Amino acid sequence: MTRHYVFNGDADGLCALQQLRLGPARDGSLITGVKRDIALLERVQAVSGDECMVLDISLDVNRAPLLALLGAGVRVQYFDHHFAGEIPEHAGLEHHIDLAPNVCTSLLVDRWLNGRARAWAVVGAFGDSLLDDARQLAERSGLDGAQTRTLQELGVRLNYNAYGESLADLHVVPTALADEMLKFADPLDFAQSSPLYGQIRQGYDADMAAAQRLAPLRQAPGAVIYMMPDAAWARRVIGTLANDLARAHPGCAVAIVSPQSGGDVVSVRVPREAATSADVFCRGFPTGGGRRTAGGINHLPRPELERFITAFEATYRSS
Repeated sequence: MTRHYVFNGDADGLCALQQLRLGPARDGSLITGVKRDIALLERVQAVSGDECMVLDISLDVNRAPLLALLGAGVRVQYFDHHFAGEIPEHAGLEHHIDLAPNVCTSLLVDRWLNGRARAWAVVGAFGDSLLDDARQLAERSGLDGAQTRTLQELGVRLNYNAYGESLADLHVVPTALADEMLKFADPLDFAQSSPLYGQIRQGYDADMAAAQRLAPLRQAPGAVIYMMPDAAWARRVIGTLANDLARAHPGCAVAIVSPQSGGDVVSVRVPREAATSADVFCRGFPTGGGRRTAGGINHLPRPELERFITAFEATYRSS
């Protein structure tokens, strides 16, 4: 029997994976990619009797290969918090899917494991911008203020490292990062001692300093849009910058457009109380999706940019 771990390369996917691998099920193939690379199940080469653990990628996007794996006799455990559509009923599928706005995949795994590696769940929640929930979990875990701040910084930087058009844009590829993390049961030790994390921290500081010089492309009450330059550093900061701008513009929807091959990639953040959720809005465009407060469009053809801007402002602009 072979175990296959299929996971998003961002902080939430990595920390969900880390919690599982710190238990007895360490061995297995790793299948992942950059943050936006979520059609991953089609890459799994599995046979009857194998196990597949899927973390932090939309079931709806991976429906056809999931059904093919189940049909081939592969047992699948699925942990996710993104739009799933209709969940298949199959004896070989065990799913832990929760679309609540205060849930991420790391928290779902933590719930399933009864807190076996909870500090890593805190990191994943911080990386997914669930700040209040992460702080509450850290407090219940007995972490002090300085330790909690360290885990928050770690989550944000792990998340930042996943953004790019391809693996070449990243400071550290997610598979290497996952194997480095596995050396550390305690994320505080990882933050202090990992040379790969030191590399990510240095890159983060330089990239975010450049991002602070950006000005909005369009700004209206309730909606603000940024256009990024066509540069690797800009592709790396898009997710972190979207979260930072959402906090800097409370009650406002934020969109960041980043040029990539043949079009644009878009990150969207909206307030929890918004009438239209981020995932519903983004699914109005091909390759769009996400969750209640955070969504994106993986490939927006350039001729569609004006339609996107018009729709975004019409949906979120306040009077």
